[in-house]
Amino acid sequence: MKVVLFCGGQGLRLRDAESIPKPLVTVGYRPILWHVMRYYAHFGHRDFILCLGYRGDAIKQYFLSYNEAVSNDFVMNKGGKVDLLQRDIDDWRISFVDTGTNANVGQRLKRVAEHLEGEEMFLANYADGVTNLPLPGMIDVFERSSAVGAFIAVRPTGSYHVVSHDGDGLVTGIGPLNASGLRINGGYFLFRQEIFQHLGPGEDLVEAPFHRLIAARRLLAYPYDGFWAAMDTFKERQALEDMYHRGDTPWMIWRRLNGGA
Repeated sequence: MKVVLFCGGQGLRLRDAESIPKPLVTVGYRPILWHVMRYYAHFGHRDFILCLGYRGDAIKQYFLSYNEAVSNDFVMNKGGKVDLLQRDIDDWRISFVDTGTNANVGQRLKRVAEHLEGEEMFLANYADGVTNLPLPGMIDVFERSSAVGAFIAVRPTGSYHVVSHDGDGLVTGIGPLNASGLRINGGYFLFRQEIFQHLGPGEDLVEAPFHRLIAARRLLAYPYDGFWAAMDTFKERQALEDMYHRGDTPWMIWRRLNGGA
C-alpha cells in the first residue's frame, strides 16, 4: 500500500524548529521522518507520498543528498570505494508534493488525492510518532471491517494527573493520566478511497470528516498498549534520544528482527 506522510509541521515546541522542519529533527543520526518511513518499509510498504509544507526544500535536499553509509555497515576499499553490507532506502519510491505552508492535515491529504488514484486502501500518518505496532494485524482487522478510516488508539504518555471532584470542589480521586482509561488518537491511519467523499473544502481531518464517519459508524479505533511515543516537545525528543543512546529502541523493529541498521 502507498503511505501518505504529513510533513508540514514547524515543530514550534522543539528547539531545532527555527533551522529545520519538524520531520527532520533527529533521533540518533537519522530524522524522525526516516524512523517512521523505515517502520513502514519493514512491513513492505515502500511507496511514500510526502505532504510537504514548512521548509519542504530541506526535506527534499535531505533525500537528494542521502548517504546510505551513515546508517549501514560497509567496507571501504583502496581508493575510497564503499561497498555497503546492508541497504535501507534503495528500494523506496518517494513522491515529494508541496501541499502548502499553512494547510491543515485534511487539506494536505486532499491535495495528494491524485497520487492515490487506483488505490483501494492506503496508509497515512503524522511524521513525528514511532511505535512497534504489528501493522499487518491492524490491516487485517481493517480489511475485514466496513470502516472508511482507522487509527491506533493509545494511552496518553504525559505526566499529568486526572482529577475528579464533587460539586463543592472537593477532590474525590486523583491518578496518573495514563492509568485513567482514556485513549488518544495515535495516528497510523488506514483509509479507504471513500475518505475523500467525507472531506470537505478546508476541513481538518479529525474534525468534521471523522465526526461524519462516527455518525455513520464507519470509523475504527484500534487499541494498542505496546510502545508508542510522539515527539511534540523538546522533552519528548530528549526522551527518545536517551532511549536511542541506551540501545532501548523498541520502535526500530527492523534492527531487532533483521539485524539491520
